[in-house]
Amino acid sequence: MTDHYDTLETRDPAEREAALFARLPEVLHQAMAAPAYANLLRGVDPASVTGRDALARLPVLRKSELPALHKAAPPFGGFVAGNAGSFARLFTSPGPIFEPEGRQADPWRGARALFAAGFREGDVVLNTFSYHLTPGGFIFDASARALGCAVIPAGPGNTEQQFELIEAYRPVGYSGTPDFLKILLDAAASAGRDVSSIKRALVSGAAFPKSLQEEMKSRGIEAYQAFGTADLGMIAFETPAREGMTVNEDLILEIVKPGTGDPVAPGDVGEIVVTSLDPHHPWIRLALGDLTAALPGKSPCGRTNLRIKGWMGRADQTTKVKGMFVRPEQVAEIGKRHPELGRLRLVVSRAGETDVMTLKAECASAAKALQDEVAATLRAVTKLGGTVEMVGAGALPNDGKVIADER
Repeated sequence: MTDHYDTLETRDPAEREAALFARLPEVLHQAMAAPAYANLLRGVDPASVTGRDALARLPVLRKSELPALHKAAPPFGGFVAGNAGSFARLFTSPGPIFEPEGRQADPWRGARALFAAGFREGDVVLNTFSYHLTPGGFIFDASARALGCAVIPAGPGNTEQQFELIEAYRPVGYSGTPDFLKILLDAAASAGRDVSSIKRALVSGAAFPKSLQEEMKSRGIEAYQAFGTADLGMIAFETPAREGMTVNEDLILEIVKPGTGDPVAPGDVGEIVVTSLDPHHPWIRLALGDLTAALPGKSPCGRTNLRIKGWMGRADQTTKVKGMFVRPEQVAEIGKRHPELGRLRLVVSRAGETDVMTLKAECASAAKALQDEVAATLRAVTKLGGTVEMVGAGALPNDGKVIADER
């Protein structure tokens, strides 16, 4: 059993940098075949973008802008030269944002992350990310199969049926949110079901605090974190070194001052900007709205790519709840559907080891019927459940904040 997925992970950093930027001009050329990129990058000579300084001079495309761009020019906002039928699967995420899956092997680049977490060819993996419309389930499914694993496409929920599958197939691996892993383990303990075959996990999509990490370890599960998006797939992942997250191969990751495209000083916290090198569906300087900072030096695990501290918050108000993004535009939509409400603030917090949402709504009337209606709208718009708290007019600050992440 080797320690690394391949030799690309341990090559000299200068060699990696040279290889990435040798490929970038052709990727830029392919990107500019799409009308939106042709407009965004007007006047750019792809052949001149051969280093980070030149890349930093290109405009940033903000993920928060994608819903409006996709609505104006469906399905991909004009950022893809090919048609929808040239892809393998087609998804949507809240916004809505429309995401295609490529036809190549491991299209989401996740096999490396699973390998770093100890998954190996021949393992059986219980995948509990959702397979319904959004790409999360397929990201981890395709990545595990590319590694040579067999996948149980469980999705979230239905714990009783999952117990039957676990006891029959004896999966050694788990992929899903850390919250659902705890729910599954607790429910199994209460019901006297045997889920002891699960020994390792790759988790993403929700907070994984130290307390929950220690609990997983006490239950005999080595759980590793991964950071990815529905647009780009796997961006960075934890390794056995347990020192931050290693950036994936075939990506150029920058850390910039929030709201700008300017790189931060080494070690400073900034917004993650990613350029991917898939010529069929490239992303050029996609600003994710997530904050992180680079770690100095090389990882003790032997991987030589850039390491980041992991997710350190949001550069904008968009936040992730139970693996799903919740956006200010969605809070505004709730207000449009209920004009009798005043200011709204969606508060995201933790109850035990689970993400919870509370929508605080100014209203002259605190009628239970209206509260129930707003709760139903909250679920319909965000695809997540939450509680609604009615407050008096003027009770919420007039500071423009509509999402408060208090985790």
